[in-house]
Amino acid sequence: MLQRIIDFSLRNKFLVLLGTAVLGVGGIYAVRHTRLDAIPDLSDVQVIVYTEWAGQAPQIVQDQLTYPITTKMLSVPKAKVVRGYSFYGFSFVYVIFEDGTDPYWARSRVLEYLSNLASLLPRGVQPALGPDATGVGWAFMYSLTSTNRDLAELRSIQDWYLRYPLAAVEGVAEVASVGGFVKQYQVTVDPVRLRAYNLSVADVAAAVRRSNGEVGGRALEWAEKEFILRVRGYLQGLDDLRQVAVGVGERGVPILLGQVATVELGPDMRRGIAELNGKGEAVGGIVVVRHGANARQVIQDVKQKLDQAMRGLPPDIHCTIVYDRSVLIDRAVRTLAVKLLEESLVVALVCLAFLMHLRSALVAIVILPLAVLMSFLVMFGQGISSNIMSLGGIAIAIGAMVDAVIIMVENAHKHLERDQGRKPHWGIIRDAAVEVGPALFYSLLVITVSFLPVFALQAQEGRLFKPLAYTKTYAMGAAAILSLTLAPILMGLFIRGRIPAEERNPLNRLFIWLYHPVVDFVIKWRWPTILIAGAVIVWVFLPWNWLAARWLPEGPVREWAFRAGRFFPYQNLGSEFMPPLYEGDLLYMPTTFPGLAPTKARELLQVTDKIIRQFPEVRHVFGKAGRAETATDPAPLEMLETTILLKDEREWPRVDIRDENGRRIAHRRRTPDELVDALNAAVQIPGLNNAWTMPIKTRIDMLATGIKTPVGIKVAGPNLAQLERIAAQVEAVVKTVPGTRSAFAERTMSGNYIEFDIRRAAIARYGLTVGDVQEVLEVALGGLPLTTTIEGLERYTVNLRYSRDFRENLDALRNVVVPTPAGPQVPLGQLADIRTVRAPMDIKSEGAVPNAWVYVDVKDIDVGTYVRMAMRAVNEAAARGVITLPSGYHLIWSGQYEYLQRAQQRLRLVIPLTLLIIILILYLNTRSVVKTAMVLLAVPFSLVGAIWILYLLHYHLSVAVWVGIIALAGLDAETGVVMLLYLDLAYEDGKKRGLMNNLGHLRDAIYHGAVKRVRPKTMTACVIIAGLLPILWSQGAGADVMKRIATPMVGGVITSTVMELAIYPALYYLWRSRQLCHPPARAEAIPA
Repeated sequence: MLQRIIDFSLRNKFLVLLGTAVLGVGGIYAVRHTRLDAIPDLSDVQVIVYTEWAGQAPQIVQDQLTYPITTKMLSVPKAKVVRGYSFYGFSFVYVIFEDGTDPYWARSRVLEYLSNLASLLPRGVQPALGPDATGVGWAFMYSLTSTNRDLAELRSIQDWYLRYPLAAVEGVAEVASVGGFVKQYQVTVDPVRLRAYNLSVADVAAAVRRSNGEVGGRALEWAEKEFILRVRGYLQGLDDLRQVAVGVGERGVPILLGQVATVELGPDMRRGIAELNGKGEAVGGIVVVRHGANARQVIQDVKQKLDQAMRGLPPDIHCTIVYDRSVLIDRAVRTLAVKLLEESLVVALVCLAFLMHLRSALVAIVILPLAVLMSFLVMFGQGISSNIMSLGGIAIAIGAMVDAVIIMVENAHKHLERDQGRKPHWGIIRDAAVEVGPALFYSLLVITVSFLPVFALQAQEGRLFKPLAYTKTYAMGAAAILSLTLAPILMGLFIRGRIPAEERNPLNRLFIWLYHPVVDFVIKWRWPTILIAGAVIVWVFLPWNWLAARWLPEGPVREWAFRAGRFFPYQNLGSEFMPPLYEGDLLYMPTTFPGLAPTKARELLQVTDKIIRQFPEVRHVFGKAGRAETATDPAPLEMLETTILLKDEREWPRVDIRDENGRRIAHRRRTPDELVDALNAAVQIPGLNNAWTMPIKTRIDMLATGIKTPVGIKVAGPNLAQLERIAAQVEAVVKTVPGTRSAFAERTMSGNYIEFDIRRAAIARYGLTVGDVQEVLEVALGGLPLTTTIEGLERYTVNLRYSRDFRENLDALRNVVVPTPAGPQVPLGQLADIRTVRAPMDIKSEGAVPNAWVYVDVKDIDVGTYVRMAMRAVNEAAARGVITLPSGYHLIWSGQYEYLQRAQQRLRLVIPLTLLIIILILYLNTRSVVKTAMVLLAVPFSLVGAIWILYLLHYHLSVAVWVGIIALAGLDAETGVVMLLYLDLAYEDGKKRGLMNNLGHLRDAIYHGAVKRVRPKTMTACVIIAGLLPILWSQGAGADVMKRIATPMVGGVITSTVMELAIYPALYYLWRSRQLCHPPARAEAIPA
């Protein structure tokens, strides 16, 4: 069939060229219209159930809101994790769904289950769904400052002038406000005056509610005109409130609100603070992008709309962009685009260097961009965005894409050297293409199939690498199609005239001169050569340290053996889920103790921001304590988040780089890791446990596992006090593990509560119920929103509560009076016991089971090794009784380790299955078990170089590295097929000419197939390596991940090529020499 495809293409040259032109134009359109993003959306499908219950303690929120909702959500179809957060006045329930779930289907199912919850929730509390955004929806943040206006005015401008126009931009799910003060009308009643006028708080509340509103009275017809009736009654300001009549005194004299209360403007209670550049508080806005939207386009539209809105504001109000993901998107795409261009140029130069024929090199140069454009066309049709991973798939395929074309061009050179003038030109081209085309097609098929394990990855790792797998597969598929259709036509058109002989190229002569004695040596010393190759493979993978620990006794010999273990590379490789994906910006997330007061949180935020802003690499610092006004931010007040907007690395100044002892070792720009170390050393404040990460990564991790550090330990069980005790024990043990940078256990019971224990006998004496007392406390102390004013487009609440003097200490609280049904008012101290206690400030749960989390940051160690050591330390501590786990309590290791375990389990299942499929394809191509086995030998040969280069560069085994090794396996099969192809062609040619009768003839055939055809083999390897080298020296966004993919490929191709060139001739000689030694008659008798 493949031969017929080549023949059809050569007979219909115009149709093939026209079709190629159409595909090229379509590819250009796709390149211009494919949406751009920095990285694929790695977040799980999530639905957030957000419930507000103002003034309620976390334990009450947990018992009456979060627990009923989480237990109900556990039954939602396809929900894999239900995580609850109970804070002061708020409940968040995150329902995380299985991969592939449609987000809007998930939202509809959650709504369906919520509809059955109304009877289980407190009266007047209504759960709502969060925005239809993903975990990485926070794509743009800005800050408002002014020299002439206070924070309340700025917050009003943000809430009522900027937020809604920005929310109307296509693709925006929500615009959240953070920081500043929300304006509020505060009615502070005086209980002494209320008692004097014989009024209750309920009387005041009812009067204020009935004094704010407007109604219509239908319409009247006067003088042939219709007049619509409107009864005005909205509160227009403080004076209107003061004039509200709350009762009637003696002789019918009205009692006004201003007589029993102080009415003034003030700030609403806030659970979020914003700060800019260490200069003081500011107001911020966060743009949350809708699921599936083009993030870059949305951000551009938002910036345009924001610029228009700012023109309408007074000139003293300044807007500062403090986070802009479009900068990361542009930087990431530009990095990969430049690398693609560099790779294409390097590949073209390699082709030209080996062929010494410009028109021949043009065949590969033309097909390469066409294959890339075809892959973009499929990407556009499938909806895959251009990001560092999808473009990375094309980048790692550049070299392999032109391998088939290079070999076909090189084979055409050989045929033209031999048959030019004796056969028609197009006939020579056709014979050359048909001779190697089928084998090359199968080798490309193996490369494609070898990526099946990547398609089988799930969750975060699957979402990250599947775009890469798709685009690499599309690029290889396009290259395979073009090599069978367009390449023969271009070869016939371009490869004309005098073709330079292979021997005239000094590069080819050099390789032949070097390789000739190698082939002679390995054939002569074939068994030692094969044994040495096997020993090298064993040496790389030998678990030396494990053997030494198992078999050697304690003493100097064992210590020497352990020191020698560094020469066995595989056992020294660490493991991690993923290398850090550098985003170009940083996020500082220190951990503090619960119960932090807002004033202290503001102070810490300003101090840390000021220190960070002093670094010359930093452009802006935007700090946030607590939560923004969005369901996507379940942050308690003690959670500090500082977004650090960095300058372009080219603008970073040169500074003195010092070692741990303070000695100057260099004067240059800092690396991002060195900048983080310097920041960490500068920000050392007692009570803060530093954690430095990146914005997108943190949001993804916190959504997937809830853990913001590389390693997390979740302690699960029913009692919060026990959870705190166990978590503190785990923290103490983990801090002793080598490699621990910091460990912090949540203090689940460290909140400060004032607890009222109502005495039922005492209230019954006055005819009161528990609800009567609770209502007074809720209104008088906690504050009660009475109504909302309507002032044009703006809306503000009216709040009622006691003056601070009547709630500033326990004695004052005991004097709060409670009205009785009989009329007298009784002090609260006679009805309840009042005391301060320690209780939860926030409560986390998974699967409706309360959790306490231990956050662990590591340094100078891989996550896999660290978790193994930490697990051993925790288990030993539990065995010694240092950590006590009562029945019903257990530990869950989370964070990156959770991802790593999941990915490893998946790969252990899929890689062997993929290997079986590759073996089947190779066998269908070769129809020989021996040939299939020889080709597969390229895999261990390549792993030698892959492992060594990883070890030398201090890279850990991660999912990115395994993706590179998987890609390497396909390349190995291709190089093995090419090597075996030329040996077979030489062997068959010798048989046809009757020159395969003794071992001397076999040596000559191997010499011709190996040494004389060394050019296509070295060209194949050099093109692959040249296509990957630009990735190895790349810098910027996404470079760390791409380096981990390309590094094992480069090292593996080098060693597999060297070992194939050395070992294959020896193996081939052993195999074919046995056939020559068999008598022909006996060989014929076997089938019979």
